Amino acid sequence: MERRDKNNYYLDIAETVLERGTCLRRDFGAIIVKNDEIISTGYTGAPRGRKNCSDIGVCIRKKLNVKRGTHYELCRSVHAEANAIISAARNEMIGSTLYLVGKNAESHEYVEKAFPCSMCKRLILNSGIEKIVIRDDEKNFREIEIKDWIEDDDSLRGEIEY
Repeated sequence: MERRDKNNYYLDIAETVLERGTCLRRDFGAIIVKNDEIISTGYTGAPRGRKNCSDIGVCIRKKLNVKRGTHYELCRSVHAEANAIISAARNEMIGSTLYLVGKNAESHEYVEKAFPCSMCKRLILNSGIEKIVIRDDEKNFREIEIKDWIEDDDSLRGEIEY
């Protein structure tokens, strides 16, 4: 029996975390790993104490047919990456890897070309996370070195976002 590689092992865990998501549009799960230890997890959902979209039965961005990657100020949810970062101490995140998996809430298909939004990119930059691994499908993933964002400062402007 072939042993699961570490990237897919951690992505599998992030995929399990996304099952706690409460977004009616897209669910994401994130885990932060350092020295082969999970230091934090996060999923997409409303801030603590507020009702989730799944509780109230409506996603305002979905209802208004808001284009992917725009008008996040209308969303009730905190992104998975942000929730994972909020739940960890910065000194634990320095040099860590963030694993990210997204699925469409209705079809359960992987989010095509998933990528952190511009706000989450800023949080990732400040957190000290060194690398992101994003699942594209059951076996394939992309790796992003955060130093590349720093070297290419224009990258904060326009990649595909969820």
